[in-house]
Amino acid sequence: MALDVFTLNEMKDIVESIKSEVNIYKIGLQLLTSEGPEAIRYLKSHGKTVFLDLKLHEISSSVSSAIKSAGRHGVDMITVHASGGQKMMESAVEAASEFPRMKVLALTVVTGLNDQDLIDIGFSRKSQDQVIRLAQIAQRSGCHGVVASPQETEALRALLGKDMIMVTPGIRPEGGDIQDQYRIGTPAHAINSGASYIIVGRPIVQADNPEKAAKEINRQIYLVVTDIYK
Repeated sequence: MALDVFTLNEMKDIVESIKSEVNIYKIGLQLLTSEGPEAIRYLKSHGKTVFLDLKLHEISSSVSSAIKSAGRHGVDMITVHASGGQKMMESAVEAASEFPRMKVLALTVVTGLNDQDLIDIGFSRKSQDQVIRLAQIAQRSGCHGVVASPQETEALRALLGKDMIMVTPGIRPEGGDIQDQYRIGTPAHAINSGASYIIVGRPIVQADNPEKAAKEINRQIYLVVTDIYK
């Protein structure tokens, strides 16, 4: 669950309303720059798993220091940009090794970019090809998992194997507004394709009834998982 809000009070209201449905919460740049580590401390004090989505992309020493700071706050998962390169990701994994619970996840290509955007930036590959290339580098670097859209999940699962954590953003319920996302999928599609975790933010945060929205998404996941393990 992505806590796409500005204040601790908003965050607390959301967490309280869906506490029976969600145990893992993503803190992104919006909340962290607004409220700082207090958001992490609140979640950890309530026994929640914290996914800190910093998308780190810097020189290795800076990334290592940020990872260690996050680890001291009890962060369970943290993101780095795979495009930062193998040495940077290796440094991130080494820094995280001080914290046995912490997983380093490599972001491949954000879901707000499409093929034309990549061409404009200067990449010659289409989004899926670029995602696969970066994911392979992340795996060689020792990262525990990758972050990729639902459109690449199936190919990545086949390529990377069953042990690699696969986190899937860009999740929109059937018929939902795509907003600023391009490479999207439904909860059922993502789980069917091999996602370990899905990230859902605004469809819950902006819902009139967040608990009801979270329940419906969990229902869809349950149906898929039940069908897989029949």
